[in-house]
Amino acid sequence: MNLYKSDKVRFIFGLIFIIIIYSCYHLYFVENKNTALLSRKMNHIIRFFTTIAVYFVGTLHLGKLKDTWMSSIWHFVHISGLCIITFLGLFVWFVSEINLSLRESAKAIQELLISPVLYAAMGLLNRSLNKDSVK
Repeated sequence: MNLYKSDKVRFIFGLIFIIIIYSCYHLYFVENKNTALLSRKMNHIIRFFTTIAVYFVGTLHLGKLKDTWMSSIWHFVHISGLCIITFLGLFVWFVSEINLSLRESAKAIQELLISPVLYAAMGLLNRSLNKDSVK
């Protein structure tokens, strides 16, 4: 049974799922003042698993499309970003604190990885490339 009738529908559902995860993350974690009571390790775990969830949604929805380059870029960007933020997180857990600029850089990388902007930009780029190849 094929749940999605076309690549466009598959892509749109992936975008909707990522928007839902991103919105829930911001509503219940980033914008919630009660999360200041959580430990630093719990904050890291929540951020990490949110990023992993977005990665798997994108992998599930981009991996089945005809245009395989989008899946390759998705994997490259997410695995690279996850390696960077995981290394920094483990450094904080086991070695020492990191300075503010590195901490903010890690947050920016994580924000890029969970943001639906990357997924949507890949779809727009794919659409423009396919439109040019048809002409």
